[in-house]
Amino acid sequence: MVCAVQIYEEPKLNNPVLIEGLPGIGFVANIAALHLIHELDAKLFAEISSSSFQDLAVITEKGGTQHPTNKLYYYKNQEGGRDLIIWHGNTQALTTFGQYELCDRVLGIVEKLGCHYVITLGGFKKEQTAEKPEIYCAASDPETLKEALNLGAKIMVGQIFGLAGVTIGMGKLTNFKGFSLLVETAGTYPDVKAAHQALTALSNFLNLRVDLSRLNVAAEKTKKTLESFGLIRRVKEEKKKDESQFRWFV
Repeated sequence: MVCAVQIYEEPKLNNPVLIEGLPGIGFVANIAALHLIHELDAKLFAEISSSSFQDLAVITEKGGTQHPTNKLYYYKNQEGGRDLIIWHGNTQALTTFGQYELCDRVLGIVEKLGCHYVITLGGFKKEQTAEKPEIYCAASDPETLKEALNLGAKIMVGQIFGLAGVTIGMGKLTNFKGFSLLVETAGTYPDVKAAHQALTALSNFLNLRVDLSRLNVAAEKTKKTLESFGLIRRVKEEKKKDESQFRWFV
C-alpha cells in the first residue's frame, strides 16, 4: 500500500486547528470545507495520493485530468485567533487499511506544524429532519466534549464510520484532542442546510466571521466534482442495497 505526500510549503502557524472535510453523507463536510477554503482564501500546502483511492482519472472539458486526491490548506488568522488547517479532498480511502494510513499521514504532517486539536465534520443520516437540523457530537475526552456541547450539539450514541471517526480515535492515541460534529441529514446530495449548520457551529467555536450567503456555490462545485468521480450516482443507484457497502460515507 502506497500513500504519497507532496509538501509544497511548511507554514509557520499559531496553535492551528485541523478541520476534516472529506466526502460523506450529504457531503456536509465536503461542502463546509470547500466554502471555508474559498471564503478564507486558504493556501494549499500539501497534497496526498494513495493506492487505496479509486483507480481512475476524470477527463476535464479542456482535455486535462483530475485524480482522486486529498489536499491540506492553511489559513492564518489575522485577528489573533488560532490558525486553521483544512483537510479537503474528492475521496476517502476505499479500504480500512487505507483509511488508517491516510489518517496517520495527515496527523503526522499537522503535528509537525504545531497542531494538537482536530475537528471532524459529517452528516448523521435520519429519515426525517427538522427545519433546523440537529447537531450531534462525540469527543476525545470529557473536557473537549463539553466544548462541543456548548455549541448546542447533542451526544451521539452509535458509530462514526470513516475518517470523521478514525481521526478522533487515532488522534487521541497521539495526544490530539478534538471532537466530531455530525449534522442530521436525510442524505440529500448535497445538503446545503446541514452544511450551513455545521459552519455556524464551527464559526462560533473558532470565532470566525465567515459569509455563508454563497454556500450554494460550494455545494454546486462539490456536486459536479463528485458526480465526475461517480460518487453521487453510485449512492443513488445503490441506496436500496446494504448501506454497509458505503459505510465510509459519513
